Amino acid sequence: MSSWYASAAPQDDIVVSTRIRLARNLSGMPFPARMSGEQRRELNARVKKAIIESNTPFAKSLKYIDMKNVPQTEVMAMVERHVISPEFANGNEERAIILSDDECISIMIGEEDHIRIQVILGGLQLEKAYDTAERLDALLYDSLHFAFDRNLGFLTECPTNLGTGLRASVMLHLPVIEASGEISQLADSVGKIGFTVRGMYGEGSKPAASMYQVSNQITLGISEKNALDNLKIITQQLIDKERTERESLNRVKLEDTCFRALGILQNARVLSSGEMMNLLSRIKLGISMGIIKTDVVPVRLLIEGQPYMLMKKYGQPEPEERDIYRANNIREAFSAQ
Repeated sequence: MSSWYASAAPQDDIVVSTRIRLARNLSGMPFPARMSGEQRRELNARVKKAIIESNTPFAKSLKYIDMKNVPQTEVMAMVERHVISPEFANGNEERAIILSDDECISIMIGEEDHIRIQVILGGLQLEKAYDTAERLDALLYDSLHFAFDRNLGFLTECPTNLGTGLRASVMLHLPVIEASGEISQLADSVGKIGFTVRGMYGEGSKPAASMYQVSNQITLGISEKNALDNLKIITQQLIDKERTERESLNRVKLEDTCFRALGILQNARVLSSGEMMNLLSRIKLGISMGIIKTDVVPVRLLIEGQPYMLMKKYGQPEPEERDIYRANNIREAFSAQ
């Protein structure tokens, strides 16, 4: 189980997760889109040796996985858990990943760039996530020669990642801002200062369960520290705005909305993915507002109720059967309280 969504975390009434991603490429090797199978295997071996055979704590806490040995259902379930990107899941067969047991650290080898270092943590933990990513980056830098230009910074396949190669993001639960119709205005505002608002699974994805990713767009001409500081300021402003608007809600109507959602989840026998996400979003809001008292972690239920996560657990059930399993799992989670 991925630990980032399994328990309480800082400011998790609003902030679902924090993610740091660093893009790196090895000097002297073509970008992944132009690599042969032999070159990809060489890349995998070099990155594996740099970490797994290093005399560091990372060598003991991380494991190397050849993606050819991972069933496609589990590959897609890893996307649903935010362990890997959709692009990596659908990429070349010579892919590999280095992963921590708790799945908070994942190093994708051979995605759009040679190396994608990712650290994901629950709640708002930008400094902690970046510190871990930076230590991994330094470890790899000591063993591998990264492609770097004095003017352009780290060289990446996509020009939008040139410079630091850093993408820092926070996933926010913004049900009240969303209900007020302010998301488009919010996206325009942060876009003017170099940030973007995306759906639950990043670029190209649609929002679900009122969850939105806010991340930096600018990587060239700005330091990693400045990018993180700016994201933290924007995140805190959004947290404050959502909290303020929550306090202005009609309490009786809010309680009615939350308890209706709870009643359905406690009794439903069939539950689609979309309905589950909408209802769990209301439960999460109710918990943060002190309306619903429970030890259930809505984000955990949301992740574990995704289609491929259910297929991983129950085999290959048809969509109608998945809806039944999903309802059963959630009903049992609330009845265990």
